[in-house]
Amino acid sequence: MNPYEYQEAHRADFLEELKEWLRIPSISTLSAHKDDVRRAAEWLRDHFLRIGMTRAEVFPTRGHPIVYAEWLGAPGAPTVLIYGHYDVQPADDAGNQWLSDPFEPVVRDGNLYARGATDDKGQTFTQIKAVQSLLATGNMPVNVKFVIEGEEESGSTNMYPFVEEHAGLLAADVVVVSDTQILTLDRPSIVIGLRGIVYMEIEVRGPRQALHSGVYGGIVHNPAQALAEILAALHDRDGRVTVPGFYDDVLELSPAERAALAQVPFTLERLQRDTGVSVPWGEPGYELHERLGIRPTLEINGLVSGWTGEGGKTVLPDTALAKVSCRLVPRQDPHTIYRLVADHVAALTPPTVRSETRLLHAGNWVVAEADSPYVQAAARAYEFGFGAAPVYTRDGGSIPVLGALQRVLGTPVVLMGFGLPDDNLHAPNEKYSLECFYRGMKTAARFYQELRR
Repeated sequence: MNPYEYQEAHRADFLEELKEWLRIPSISTLSAHKDDVRRAAEWLRDHFLRIGMTRAEVFPTRGHPIVYAEWLGAPGAPTVLIYGHYDVQPADDAGNQWLSDPFEPVVRDGNLYARGATDDKGQTFTQIKAVQSLLATGNMPVNVKFVIEGEEESGSTNMYPFVEEHAGLLAADVVVVSDTQILTLDRPSIVIGLRGIVYMEIEVRGPRQALHSGVYGGIVHNPAQALAEILAALHDRDGRVTVPGFYDDVLELSPAERAALAQVPFTLERLQRDTGVSVPWGEPGYELHERLGIRPTLEINGLVSGWTGEGGKTVLPDTALAKVSCRLVPRQDPHTIYRLVADHVAALTPPTVRSETRLLHAGNWVVAEADSPYVQAAARAYEFGFGAAPVYTRDGGSIPVLGALQRVLGTPVVLMGFGLPDDNLHAPNEKYSLECFYRGMKTAARFYQELRR
């Protein structure tokens, strides 16, 4: 039996195993789920040992644990390091938008619905099952290592020192990541660029305690209003970021590079279909797909202040808080951008209130060369698994630790995504196409065979 026949024969088993893992609510950002996160890590370690990995262990950190596994039974062959994460986003559902329990996976219309179904348990599991199919049939052509972290959704805080301290353990010829997407089932794509990120919070403080808005309104600067004024000043009317120096290090692409990216446009119709937004917004002079892939952004991710409960409470709040992130492109340094934003917020803050900007986490951008032998091996694998040659795209998202892996290990990265654009990452009704799951296993197994060749 070859690995592809093995995958076909065990589809139902693989799906049930994935459901078992998805039932564990490994939400890294919520302290109440600390035990669940560890349980998910231990489940993964045990699963690695069951499928034939010769070593698998859970490494504790100051936060959530990291799972490492290896099979090094192919002397002289390339070594692949597969990175992923087993933590998931919260599944809050204030609007009752989830159609089923986010931690009780269900299949509807050819899709598996659950939190983490595609980001990133499902895609990581696709790689695991590809390796299993090669091991089980005696066809494993390369050495393989896995490093699966539990803090990607909360900034990879402890993954960075782990990479520095365990560079020898993680040494490989290429790093493979399945945490991105393809265009469609019939038009696969390979992401050759991810934006970096800097995530911060801005707090504005006013009076020492909340006040009666009738007694003090009009003579005390409301922190919620002051914060809104500061945030509004971070963009101009056209959507361009106003932070001084924000664009200074941005690498402008050549006309030829922009023309190549234009082969995969992000259409207005897609925007309307995916989001319900009828009119686009953003930096002028760039197409929609360029604003998503090659231009930096500054986004307000959350606002909290005053009374937000049921009914009324006429209060003048003492504090207001905003969560803000910037997506960064090549040559932009996350820590430099943080300092620029913090300085600009301080300059915008009026004397009637006080402000503080705090860095929460940061990560570098990643670029892969489309003509590298590893990316070309992936391209051949996609054509085998999906029946069509892939196109090359740049993705607006971020995987913070990949820059560190490239820098410390000196290793190229291949982004082998199997998700779809409408998989609802970080949103209600997250899903993973079963067809992507099955074709992804086939593609990943073929990739390792191509590497050996």
